[in-house]
Amino acid sequence: MTLTYDLYWSFRSPYSYLVTPRLIALERDFDVAARVRPVYPIAVRQPDFFTSNDPLWLSYFLRDIGRSAAFVGMPFRWAQPDPVVMDFATRTYPLEQPYIHRLTHLGVAAAERGHGLAFLEAVGRLIWSGEVSGWHEGDHLARATAEAGLDLAELDAAIAAEPERYAAIVATNQSAQRDGGHYGVPLMVFEGEPFFGQDRFDQLQWRMEQHGLTRR
Repeated sequence: MTLTYDLYWSFRSPYSYLVTPRLIALERDFDVAARVRPVYPIAVRQPDFFTSNDPLWLSYFLRDIGRSAAFVGMPFRWAQPDPVVMDFATRTYPLEQPYIHRLTHLGVAAAERGHGLAFLEAVGRLIWSGEVSGWHEGDHLARATAEAGLDLAELDAAIAAEPERYAAIVATNQSAQRDGGHYGVPLMVFEGEPFFGQDRFDQLQWRMEQHGLTRR
């Protein structure tokens, strides 16, 4: 029997980027399938989240993300540009966001076409690995989309034809995410149990093994 779980994932989350290759390997080697459910980052859903944090939160995060990438052997550089536009002087986020809504809706469209995990991996790597400068320029995004087996122009056209439907799917995902037990990403929810963070992958697999996870 194929095991399934919900994956809540954000294009602004470097931790989401870090866990994705392990999720792909899990699905490749074992009889398990992710229900890919992209969400907007917390900076878009709750813009005052970071302004109310202790200053140590940011300094620890910046140290930890580089360490976490090195630990799992993945290249990492802060996204250029950041998928979420931020005023660093005031630590606030303008309402006008030229990148994150498109990326999130593309993730929804990819998931609907059965290529969700592949799209998250290819585009996440484009944004966060540092392999290219200006991930949003030229044909970088189109090439990453093609790597996932999809056509960027087709996805963009589908979203442009039904923008409200895609926004509604993201809203539904975000509501289900909280029902799943956490507001952060990456969040994997299996059999009603939330596993928050890329460092919970081993526990996720362990729990799946208790539920009969089998090799392909």
